[in-house]
Amino acid sequence: MLIEKFGVERWMDLYETKCQFNLAETCVDSLTLEELLDLCGQKNILNDLLNMRLTYGDILGSKRLRGAVSKLYQTIETEHVLITHGAIGANHLVYETLIEPGDIVVAVHPTYQQHRSIPLCFGAEVRLLNLTSENNFLPDLEELESILTPGTKLLALNNPNNPAGSLMDRPLLERIVRIASDCGAYILCDEVYRGLDGAGDGFTVSVVDLYDKAISTGSMSKVYSLAGLRLGWLASRAPGLIEQVVNHRDYNTISVGMIDDYLAALALESRDKVLARSQAITRNNRNLLTSWVNNQPLIHWTPPISGTTALLKYDLDMPSWDLCVKLVEQTGVMLCPGSALGLEGWLRIGYACEAKVLAKGLALFSDFLAKSASSSSLLTRA
Repeated sequence: MLIEKFGVERWMDLYETKCQFNLAETCVDSLTLEELLDLCGQKNILNDLLNMRLTYGDILGSKRLRGAVSKLYQTIETEHVLITHGAIGANHLVYETLIEPGDIVVAVHPTYQQHRSIPLCFGAEVRLLNLTSENNFLPDLEELESILTPGTKLLALNNPNNPAGSLMDRPLLERIVRIASDCGAYILCDEVYRGLDGAGDGFTVSVVDLYDKAISTGSMSKVYSLAGLRLGWLASRAPGLIEQVVNHRDYNTISVGMIDDYLAALALESRDKVLARSQAITRNNRNLLTSWVNNQPLIHWTPPISGTTALLKYDLDMPSWDLCVKLVEQTGVMLCPGSALGLEGWLRIGYACEAKVLAKGLALFSDFLAKSASSSSLLTRA
């Protein structure tokens, strides 16, 4: 089975363990185990772990963890939740279960590459709904209606959006649901950044609470700062869907790790404290990044509303891959080239690291931009 190279992952693999200032990272600054236990008020878990028999455990995920996940939604019960190896595993399982050769899948672009490449490799016709800066990287509903034709199997969304940081609010989601419902399409909404909105409690409504053929995927990686657990989920009230997915999951997962399951449940049971930390980091850093952009004549953007990433449009005559290679090799600052996302002329920045890392990385990037612009000006005059 042929599949496209995963642009972002191939880029990250080149430099993420070598750079000094990782501004390509999309997870909120990762927690240590000690920090997690402090936040949860659970320093004395050693007896639980020492007495844990390391079997396969609950095949679908522990009832404790699935119950904790269900509380992130309004209409989801424990039996509507399936635990997976990250949201990446959840997304793959949905496509593997639902998509057959010749099916039509509509996916927003830009988004996480899974939502284009996996259905393509399964033989689907993938129609892209392009998100543009002119429309604040939100779906154009007239265009959506024109390409989401009767018989479309699935509409793939990403809310909040990676890489743009845009956010579909409840009224917009309700209109999208009506369009999908008229066609009988499933909606798969990758919601791994849900909980990091810039205001209020941080949570926009999930599409699964608006539509009975919707599927939400999420994980412990981004919002909850626990990517090392490699643990995610899918949630859906679609009749029979969980059972269908379980049939596929039996062939590639069996179960997640028992210690991972235990720690994820612990974190979600104390999600208010974990989220307060994550929201403080992202909201403070979003302000820092906004101030920096406002003082950069070579950088333009649509300010992010949620999540941990933003897109930067740059005014330099240089391919984004070349720019990012020069930047990281000369300064130690790592960004993600837009070409890895199918967006040449743009850069993706992740701003959920430690504030001091972000501040230093931006300062070095400022110097790099100034020197690059000066060098370009000299070459033009010559």
